[in-house]
Amino acid sequence: MFYIVESSKSFYEATFDLAPTIQRLGFVTLATHDVGEMLQRREINLDDECQIFEIGNYRYLEKLLAIDMRLSLTLPWRISVFTDNGATKIGVSRPDAMPGLIGENAELTRVIAEIEGKLMMIVDDAR
Repeated sequence: MFYIVESSKSFYEATFDLAPTIQRLGFVTLATHDVGEMLQRREINLDDECQIFEIGNYRYLEKLLAIDMRLSLTLPWRISVFTDNGATKIGVSRPDAMPGLIGENAELTRVIAEIEGKLMMIVDDAR
């Protein structure tokens, strides 16, 4: 369900380097959420850092929504950079469960495999 790698970079280096990697591999950053900062504004302290990048690829979005509009419920894709006991990690939820949501569809399975491969490349390249 998740694909998570440990990075040799600091949290800040990993978050800084992720955006150009996303763009280079054909995706766009739609929004970013600094979870630590968000919680801190509510006076909640989090020992670890976490930043979530919501990303998309317009061609893949078009293909998915042409197959079934219910797939919009699984979008956008999210890549998270976080720390866990001092280690920086980068992870993504794998979209391979989508075909099970609407039944077997060969085109959907093919598109999902392409998307998943690209998302994992983003994570690996940003490592």
